[in-house]
Amino acid sequence: MAVKPARRDPVIEARRTHPAPAQIDPAIEALVQDVIGQVADKWTMLVLEALEERGTLRFTEIAREVGGISQKMLTKTVRQMERDGLVDRKVLPVVPPHVEYSLTELGRSLSAAFCGVWIWAETYYPDVEKARRAFEARKTAR
Repeated sequence: MAVKPARRDPVIEARRTHPAPAQIDPAIEALVQDVIGQVADKWTMLVLEALEERGTLRFTEIAREVGGISQKMLTKTVRQMERDGLVDRKVLPVVPPHVEYSLTELGRSLSAAFCGVWIWAETYYPDVEKARRAFEARKTAR
């Protein structure tokens, strides 16, 4: 049986080049927890992705791109993203007013950081699927 070459784990490689600090700044830790709490919200991730892929979008265009989001939830999501400096909201002086949203530099950097999740998913998709099948087989066998 041939031995498969070892895969380079991008997360482990990142840890090697950026090890955790000996002392953690409580303000940084609070920010990380806050950002993860917000961005782990599926709507924020989907809005971030839509704006990254399509650029500047109007509110209704974001809703169409994201799909399945209520107007109330989209309003809440883009306001939170604006508050955190992730999106820029621009009101165009026309009748009726048009509002456009685009990612800020900060939003683009967060989008790039979450690109690592896609890389991880692409790298480990077969392993996750194999583990899920094995789990289901064990569950069914009980």
